[in-house]
Amino acid sequence: MTIPSPPRRSRWISVPFRIILGFVALSLLMVAIYRFVPPPVTLTMLFDANGITKDWTSLDEIDPDMARAAIAGEDGKYCSHHGFDVDAIAKAAIHNASGGRIRGGSTISQQTAKNVFLWQGGGFVRKGLEAWFTMLIEAIWGKRRIMEVYLNVAETGIGTYGVQAGAIRYFHHGADRLSKAEAGRIAAVLPLPKKRAAVAPSGFTRRYGNTIARRIEVVQRDGLDGCLR
Repeated sequence: MTIPSPPRRSRWISVPFRIILGFVALSLLMVAIYRFVPPPVTLTMLFDANGITKDWTSLDEIDPDMARAAIAGEDGKYCSHHGFDVDAIAKAAIHNASGGRIRGGSTISQQTAKNVFLWQGGGFVRKGLEAWFTMLIEAIWGKRRIMEVYLNVAETGIGTYGVQAGAIRYFHHGADRLSKAEAGRIAAVLPLPKKRAAVAPSGFTRRYGNTIARRIEVVQRDGLDGCLR
């Protein structure tokens, strides 16, 4: 008895399903691997015409004030949210709708997901993928690993990636000996690393770096870095 072949329509339905299933499996595998293995390179690094200078450094070998500076400057609720700061996103949306300088509401987790697995820029597709990878790293990596990867892949200067490479470039010593002022300056550079410099900063970068340096003590005092200890 001859078994009839499936209708052509069902074949077309199975193709996108297989693609989605393959993407989910691949993304889970990549996140699981990077839970233990440092990401060797990112798309941002590959497309950087200025080259790549980086030096992977474990979180234990980075001065704790650097992570506190990142929390103070980028994500004050880092240890209390699950990847997304709803209040910050809402405030950014309201601010951007009113015009003026565009403000982001991304958390450190979202920035890490974007930096490691995706490309720079906007768009609904990239934002959707960013949300997916953010949920995965929050579930599989945990806060310490997310911060460790973030501090190693974030762009800290022209062609410079990670706080170790940034510390050597700007201050001529490793990230294990950063002062509060130096950590604050690197954190102030993170949003616009190609336009700001941590050495002899002026204007907004200097003021913002000093503000972050003062906030480091608040982060430590209030336990806002508790998930990293």
